Amino acid sequence: MRTQKNKATAHHLGLLKAKLAKLRRDLLEPTTKGGGGAGEGFDVTKSGDARVGLVGFPSVGKSTLLNKLTGTFQRLLPMNSLP
Repeated sequence: MRTQKNKATAHHLGLLKAKLAKLRRDLLEPTTKGGGGAGEGFDVTKSGDARVGLVGFPSVGKSTLLNKLTGTFQRLLPMNSLP
């Protein structure tokens, strides 16, 4: 006795396999359509303020990373001193 396959599921799997094949082909042979100049990357105009939160285990270098990226020194309080 064989297990029956749902036709809708088989169709959905076929669509997913086709999409994966297309993405794999695009990765191996990138097309050169569209685009701007000769360089890579882009510029973003800085405007407004931002807040950033770094989450991680203790003593992994979160403050050091923030200091190096911003060029400043951050004074942080221990967690138990918060009200």
